Amino acid sequence: MRGVKLTEMVHEMNLVNITPEIDFSDIRIKTAEINRPALQLTGYLEHFANERVQIIGFVEYTYLMQLDDNERRFKYERFISSRIPCVVFSTLTKPTPEMIELALKYRVPTFKTEKTTSAFMAELIRWLGVQLAPTISIHGVLVDVFGEGVLITGESGIGKSEAALELIKRGHRLVSDDVVELKKVSDVTLVGSAPDVTKHFIELRGIGIIDVKMLFGVESVKDTQSVDLVIKLEEWDRDKEYDRMGLNDEYTEYLGNKIVCHSIPIRPGRNLAIIVESAAINHRQKKMGYNATQELLKRVQANFTRHRLEGTDDED
Repeated sequence: MRGVKLTEMVHEMNLVNITPEIDFSDIRIKTAEINRPALQLTGYLEHFANERVQIIGFVEYTYLMQLDDNERRFKYERFISSRIPCVVFSTLTKPTPEMIELALKYRVPTFKTEKTTSAFMAELIRWLGVQLAPTISIHGVLVDVFGEGVLITGESGIGKSEAALELIKRGHRLVSDDVVELKKVSDVTLVGSAPDVTKHFIELRGIGIIDVKMLFGVESVKDTQSVDLVIKLEEWDRDKEYDRMGLNDEYTEYLGNKIVCHSIPIRPGRNLAIIVESAAINHRQKKMGYNATQELLKRVQANFTRHRLEGTDDED
């Protein structure tokens, strides 16, 4: 069943459990959106997003506290009996004994955080957004090269893992080998990670499995990395015309996000690690506003213009 376990959210957000009698190990959060039940506490339950995490902040709390006991109990019971996954009290708010009693009655886990409502909401939405992001698994290797996430793809046995190992020896960091899990955390950002089973491992044909973390140290691995560039390795084809100038970027698409992609032909003697490093640095330069191809074209144009002017002067 898709979703984030409530137990994981409680641990990640460092929430204080006010209702430890309730077993919430099977509860899952299925949306990154949250709800502040101001209207619901006043009695308006139409269009109530009861599947969301419910957060009671200072405004909701002070509203409840100014009601008489019977009305407060009536309105809170109508809210908490609406099949909600959990309630979180934020800032300086604290549930009353009757609120805890109703939470136990309807088996709704109730928590407390010392963080302000706005700060807690922002952090929770960000975390849930990442955890619930659309995910796919692809065949490839993901490496952090000079801070750029480089996804190396290609046919099995073409040399992806060997290139990654050489990059690790040169001081870069492995994120995942063989299988990369990609999450779409926004319309412009993909984040890659390794499955738990294969994390920090590399398979080298003829040698077997090596543990990169144990062999090269903790600085040689990384748990997650945004994907900034794709390097597609392919067998050298002498009949194929390869791009030698890079005037126009090519893209590949994952989960609807377009990522710059370079197709690199493989032949004996080519140092893949240096090629990947150069591609990563060049991509970083482009993001910073410098394009070597455009600079070359400017120089060629300037040189052509100068020679044409000199030729005109000679004729004069």
